[in-house]
Amino acid sequence: MTVWPLTFSGPLDSAYQGCRAIHRAHGRSYYLATRLLPAWKRRHVHALYAFTRYTDDLVDAPRAAAAPRHAEQAARRLAAWAEGFWGALDGAAPPQHPIVAAVRHTIAVFGLDRADFDAFFASMAMDLRIREYGSYDALLRYMEGSAAVIGTMMVPILLAPEQGRGGQPLPVSAQTRETARQLGLAFQLTNFIRDVAEDLGLGRVYLPAADLERFGVRRADLAAASANPAVRALIAFETERARAHYRKAAPGIATLPPRSRRCVRLAFTVYGAILTRIEHASYDVLGGRAVVPRRQRAAAVLRELARPA
Repeated sequence: MTVWPLTFSGPLDSAYQGCRAIHRAHGRSYYLATRLLPAWKRRHVHALYAFTRYTDDLVDAPRAAAAPRHAEQAARRLAAWAEGFWGALDGAAPPQHPIVAAVRHTIAVFGLDRADFDAFFASMAMDLRIREYGSYDALLRYMEGSAAVIGTMMVPILLAPEQGRGGQPLPVSAQTRETARQLGLAFQLTNFIRDVAEDLGLGRVYLPAADLERFGVRRADLAAASANPAVRALIAFETERARAHYRKAAPGIATLPPRSRRCVRLAFTVYGAILTRIEHASYDVLGGRAVVPRRQRAAAVLRELARPA
């Protein structure tokens, strides 16, 4: 987890640069896509990424997953972080972290919905007390705050005019908001499919228990060095479920301004390629982590740049 100073009184540009460094270090596919945005928009995406990444790191520390005592400590850190965030947002206290300074500014510039941040914190707290989900509906309730709202936070930034920074935030239609939700769900379910072994190491199984039972998969099967036929069938099923979310998200891309469209289309393509890599590995997500090669990601960027705006 990135360590920040306990107080922050530096310039706003410095706060945004710190967010960019986190995004570049940890969000390779997202960061690559962000490079296609107008320069003035990028730092706001960096701020949202750093904020969500830092919060997620607070609850994903291996020790927090290993013992109740450490989980309680993580819960206290999360509560203190949330309190500092809301205090800065309400003007009750100055920002104590550069991330908070940057994201507070981004929220103000674009009029981001505070309810999305409420939902995000609620899902992060769920990670400290819920280790598995019985059904896909239950998992969707978690992903609403951990993933869908990330999509809806991004929409006002993506819809903003490419050249200008001024003016009121543009209204977001229900259809655009829904397609953004679906893309957030698609990206996170892709992560859950790819990271089964890593999540199990943190004591969590995100694939629904009802699905494991349906395909005859035991929790112990997910700890194996390679996937057995039952696990492969389960992963094939979840992969198609993720692709359904991508299909629901696709129409929203055309509603964006040209450079935002390129950015989202690139993220859509590169993240979707993770599922293709999993398919090519015969759905064995336990034998190795599915990664889209750098050469393939670079080729996707070049294709986007070559397309007419």
